[in-house]
Amino acid sequence: MFYWFLKWIALGPILRVVFRPHVEGGEHVPATGPAILASNHLSYADWLFMPLTISRRVTFVAKAEYFNTPGLKGWLQKKFFSGAGQVPIDRASGSAAEGALSTAKRILGDGDLFGIYPEGTRSHDGRLYRGKTGVARLALETKVPVIPVAVVGTDVVAPPGKKFGSFTRPYVRYGRPLDFSRYEGMENDRYILRSITDEIMYEIMRLSGQEYVDRYAAVAKEEAKRAEKAERGHERSEKVA
Repeated sequence: MFYWFLKWIALGPILRVVFRPHVEGGEHVPATGPAILASNHLSYADWLFMPLTISRRVTFVAKAEYFNTPGLKGWLQKKFFSGAGQVPIDRASGSAAEGALSTAKRILGDGDLFGIYPEGTRSHDGRLYRGKTGVARLALETKVPVIPVAVVGTDVVAPPGKKFGSFTRPYVRYGRPLDFSRYEGMENDRYILRSITDEIMYEIMRLSGQEYVDRYAAVAKEEAKRAEKAERGHERSEKVA
């Protein structure tokens, strides 16, 4: 009930009036039945804008920090994300990831929509990064279609590292459903999983117009932080000299 309250009464109407998100290809999302919505990830606002463009509920995975932060803030955060239908996933723990996969399978088994960000984390520079193969495994094990999704402009509304950005009209583009039934029974073949994931990421790239980088986003983000830190250290050294 909290999810629908946010979408139709509390938060959704405000976002629709202020930002007027535009949707393309919404007809590709089935009116009923399970499907995986595989999206790029530019901003924490992605999971707010994408569900606004379709009438059905979408459940996403969310990083575990949103659910296990201590204190009153953590408790409120946990209640909010849980009530909004988010599912925790611990990217550092295989067992936790398995738990999130099981939850995703349950949601799809109930005939609902499940949203996932194959990149695993937000892009720090607006480019599209290599997808993790969990989305492929989920598609093969559940035998449901994957709908590629591109969210454009959310990194302007809510840039990485900032709470607020500037105004723009976000776009959400849905691609045609991808059917991977030809790979049935191959969910344990890592080459097949990589091939499926790359196909999904290609479609997301085509819809979003982003530059594709064949590296994991988390690795690239960490390297960028180290390079920035080194640059600051170099600038301080020059000032001292």
